[in-house]
Amino acid sequence: MPSSYKNAREGTDNANHNPPTHESRGRHTTVCPSTAHGHIGATSLAGDMKATAPSWSSVGSLFATAMVVRAAARDVLPPEAYGALRALLGHAAATFRHPTDTIVVLESDANGVPNELYESAQLYLGAHCLASSPPVMHLHKAHGATADVVASLPHHHTARDTFRGVAVVWTSGNADATGCGGTTTGYSPAAFAGRRGGFGSPVAVGVRCLRLEFPRRHRDVVRGEYIAHVLAVASALRLKMRERKLYTNGQSYCHGAPMDEHQMMWSSHPFTHPSTFDTLAMDPALRDAIRSDLLRFVRRREHYARAGRAWKRGYLLHGLPGTGKTSLIAAIANFLEFDIYDLELTAVGSNSELRRLLASTRPKSVIVVEDIDCSLDLFDRTTRASSSWSPSQDAQFNDMGGMMPYTRERISLSGVLNFVDGLWSSCVGERLIVFTTNHVDKLDPALLRPGRMDRKIELGYCKGHALRVLANNYLGGGGGDEDYDVPGDGDRLYEELIGEAERLLEEVHLTPADVAEVFMGCDGDGAHAALRKLVDDLSGKRIAAQKCVESNDV
Repeated sequence: MPSSYKNAREGTDNANHNPPTHESRGRHTTVCPSTAHGHIGATSLAGDMKATAPSWSSVGSLFATAMVVRAAARDVLPPEAYGALRALLGHAAATFRHPTDTIVVLESDANGVPNELYESAQLYLGAHCLASSPPVMHLHKAHGATADVVASLPHHHTARDTFRGVAVVWTSGNADATGCGGTTTGYSPAAFAGRRGGFGSPVAVGVRCLRLEFPRRHRDVVRGEYIAHVLAVASALRLKMRERKLYTNGQSYCHGAPMDEHQMMWSSHPFTHPSTFDTLAMDPALRDAIRSDLLRFVRRREHYARAGRAWKRGYLLHGLPGTGKTSLIAAIANFLEFDIYDLELTAVGSNSELRRLLASTRPKSVIVVEDIDCSLDLFDRTTRASSSWSPSQDAQFNDMGGMMPYTRERISLSGVLNFVDGLWSSCVGERLIVFTTNHVDKLDPALLRPGRMDRKIELGYCKGHALRVLANNYLGGGGGDEDYDVPGDGDRLYEELIGEAERLLEEVHLTPADVAEVFMGCDGDGAHAALRKLVDDLSGKRIAAQKCVESNDV
């Protein structure tokens, strides 16, 4: 007999007759038989099956004994003792499982301050963990809101999530004094601000909460990264779901409800302006340049911080009335999904009030000051007289016995400059400041320098591309063949008319608002009638301009 087979046989006999050592008890090892020793593997497998047969019968006997002992304990022991025994056995069984930690996220603290993390977690769970249509979920939609329906985790229900390979379990319920098992940590909003009511502060029994359970070995991942991930995703969802607002400086009235600084300084209305970059009647190259500049701005937060500059950008829109300055502002806000703060400078009483208005604005917003040349005395200081003291003020000074007359404090050029580019301009990030004017040459040069107005955009008269955009907006962009016997005649006539209008617009100056007014006046008459009316108006203006030139020459 070969020595290798003899040694293997002796090893098998020893495994069948020798009792298992202490190290081998309770441990299951799967061994794949080698293809080179198939007979040896079959012999070992047969021996294992013989050794396993009595072990299964032992397990069955042990299980039956446990059931008998459980029934006897329930019948014999008092309920208190039976409960204590179950708790003891539960703790004993828990020692064989992986230990878990639990974070309790309270809806509010003992002072009633809402917890942002609770709201963020419900929003996160509704968008991610409940997206697969669970058996039960909460649906909510605020009255009058335009946002979508919001899902959240119902009371006493559970949702599971996985983050970077770590499985976590969210459970909704009420906060109590007994905890949740394992290591429990309470998150409340006051904890982050160092106020009373943070970690370890008393909470009222019955306050709604979310319990987050996870393996203790992944504690650093959950606390350091997962919580921040939930907050970031919820913040992005709020921005996507929010109803954008148009604010104006003026006191709000909340019928006795408490107001914060923002509500005290600004009143709001839903912003529903339909203007977009696709509907703007402007040069396509300029339109694309503005769009690229906006995208570059919102993506360069780190760049602004690295350069030591506030995350803001200033635009100056100038041009004649009717050239589309307001429509461009609305298109910018719709493109970036920003709110608009329409600042009326004539309603601001002082520089300090202007600073308060600026500080109370929120990120992702466009601050607009329209017609700044008409709002305040911000004209070029180099063109003024050296002295602004008038004879009437001199007479008033003498009448008051040499005392300076009392005048109400008002904002100044210095206050506006600090508003645009001073220390207070950095208090809120990701913000555009847009000024509009019809007379850019009259503004003070200090207001126009780079850093205050980073980009100056001139909007001019209506030309060929702008005309086609307006025709598409108001007329549908095509002639149609319904009234023509030969297919294509309607489109050919449309192109002839709009081509003639484009040629006339090179000689006659009309703003986009003027062209839009012609199209609005022909609403319902068809595209061909509207274009004929525009061509006739342009031809009449060209003839009138030629006669005016001839009369001047004479």
